[in-house]
Amino acid sequence: MNWNIINTGLERLGMVDPDYRQGIEIVIIILLTAMLSLIASRIFCKLEKQSLKTKNLWDDTLLTAAISPVRLGIWLLGTSWLVYSIQRLSGIEVSSFLLGLQKAGVIFCLTWGIVRFISGAEIILISPEKMKQPMDETTVSAIGKLLRASVFLIAGLVILQTLGYSISGVLAFGGVGGLAVGFAAKDLLANFFGGLMIYMDRPFKVGDWIRSPDKEIEGTVIKIGWRLTTIKTFDKRPLYVPNAAFTSISVQNPSRMTHRRIYETIGLRYDDAAVLADIITDVKSMLLNHAEIDTNQTMIVNFNAYGPSSLDFFIYTFTKTTDWVRYHEVKQDVLLAVLSIIDKKGAEVAFPTSTVLVPEALKLEGLDLKS
Repeated sequence: MNWNIINTGLERLGMVDPDYRQGIEIVIIILLTAMLSLIASRIFCKLEKQSLKTKNLWDDTLLTAAISPVRLGIWLLGTSWLVYSIQRLSGIEVSSFLLGLQKAGVIFCLTWGIVRFISGAEIILISPEKMKQPMDETTVSAIGKLLRASVFLIAGLVILQTLGYSISGVLAFGGVGGLAVGFAAKDLLANFFGGLMIYMDRPFKVGDWIRSPDKEIEGTVIKIGWRLTTIKTFDKRPLYVPNAAFTSISVQNPSRMTHRRIYETIGLRYDDAAVLADIITDVKSMLLNHAEIDTNQTMIVNFNAYGPSSLDFFIYTFTKTTDWVRYHEVKQDVLLAVLSIIDKKGAEVAFPTSTVLVPEALKLEGLDLKS
């Protein structure tokens, strides 16, 4: 904008005082900046309405990520314009440091926009409503964290270079300082690399039920951080486990089981030995016709042992469901059906008994036990 023409026009209007003209100029700059910000908001609003009509989700995310950084960039541009105006009217020289801050502000806006876009992309990639095949939440979270860390690191180095600091010196200092930090924070680094191994090997993810036979760890994973993994136990208490622990313990992941097993031993009385084979046959037939039992998996119903007070047979089979509550409902139905089969055969489930044999001729205090 040619301020000389504006100043000439203001002088013809009788505004001879330079301070007064400077104030008018500042007001004009602020109004123009506000107007540009408003125009940008309106443009983004119209673009957003148009993008909602398309099936592409990435343009929506890009517009949402860009609007706030663009508005901030306009105000930074207006502020720079204002500073240069004050310099021209007052004769004060703007230092190179302020020029560096102006460039750093532009880099900050770009960085902010990229980080917002990464966050929006994470939401899209894990959403089953937006993706036909959503990605694993743990993997997306890890990639997002790495990308954000990389963007912040690169932006920080560029800003330092813009402000006049030597990047080579910073990198050299970082190499020497990294050794010192590595020795001082070895546990922190162990947890970091433990978290990295979890992200790479993916033994579990957020939402999985895990447990460790080596440690008293069992519950649902609610967060996997770079230092800690947060687990909510079944009594609703949060459990914070350092990631380094998972490099030295075995972890079970029941959430990834394909079936649940029913493994029960049932004992009949010795008096029911005659119907034992028929009971076993009927129980196996019942399991083969049960809607919730997977007959493609191993199924065993066999007489197993002569117990101290029972004839024991066992049931070994798998349910189709893996849901914990539904599994117990199926198991209950199976066990009640077994009891019904035993009852129909006129048999009974055995319970611990003892038999005492007394000689016929034994007499106690004049009483004939034989009689």
